[in-house]
Order: sequence, then C-alpha cells, then structure tokens
Amino acid sequence: MFNPIGWFKPEIAQAHCDVPCGIYEPLSAKIAAQTVQKMTLRLQTLERPDGSDAGAYQDYVNKMARYVTVKEEHAEVVKHELSVLWADYGWPNTPDGFDLHGTFNAALKLAGQCKQNVDMAKCEELVSTVDAIATAFWATKGVDYSDPNAAARYGA
Repeated sequence: MFNPIGWFKPEIAQAHCDVPCGIYEPLSAKIAAQTVQKMTLRLQTLERPDGSDAGAYQDYVNKMARYVTVKEEHAEVVKHELSVLWADYGWPNTPDGFDLHGTFNAALKLAGQCKQNVDMAKCEELVSTVDAIATAFWATKGVDYSDPNAAARYGA
C-alpha cells in the first residue's frame, strides 16, 4: 500500500512565535472590536416589524441573525489577535504603570461579554481597552499611538 507520509519527513519548525516574521500590529484587534461595537449598535437600532408583513419580519430575523453572527465572529477575532500579541510579542520596555497581564485579561473577558450580550457600554470599554494595549505596544517601539481614522472607519 502506498504511504505518502513515509516519503516526507517533516521537521519541526523553529520559530519564536506564531508569526515568525516578528511583525505585530494591534490594529486588527481594534478593527474587530469596532466591528463588534458596530454590530451591537445595529442590533440595538434594528426595528422589529409589527408582524403583519411576513416578508418584513423575515428580513428582520435575517438581519438580526447576521448581525449576531458577525458580532460573535469578530469578538473571537479580538480574542485571537490579542492572545497572539500577549503571548508571542516579547513586550520589551513595557511602559511603567501598564498592567500588561491585567489589561489583556480584561480585554479578553470584555470580548467574551460582548459575545454574550448586546451591551454598548461593554463594546466601548472593549475598544478603549484595545486602544490602551495599542498605546503600550507602540510605546515599546518608541512610537506614540494614534488611530486618526477610527471614527471614519467606524462610521455613522
């Protein structure tokens, strides 16, 4: 019997992290957090039809399902991106007063709470905590963090 596995003898990759290139960027977590926030806004402002129009009601149910799905998927993206950044980035020169582990732990818990609920205050806190992490991250590189496009990216 043919066994292709026997032909290939993969060796263990040697890398210091999930991203062997050493490029880290907290912006992907920020965009995902803003997406969670935006889906929460859309869920909160979605108007339920009176039920007499079956098509309108089906459209309402479809939108709600899509908003919830996107909200939960992006909360997981936040958790993944932050987990990789927390665990794999070396965090040299961490700014004084920045509670590295406490801040990441809070952000991960907030992402979970945003999955479980439709709570704009938690979403705003998540985005703010991701910004705090981004500020500390860029400080380790001697750069002042700013996200001048955040409001435009989030939109109305």
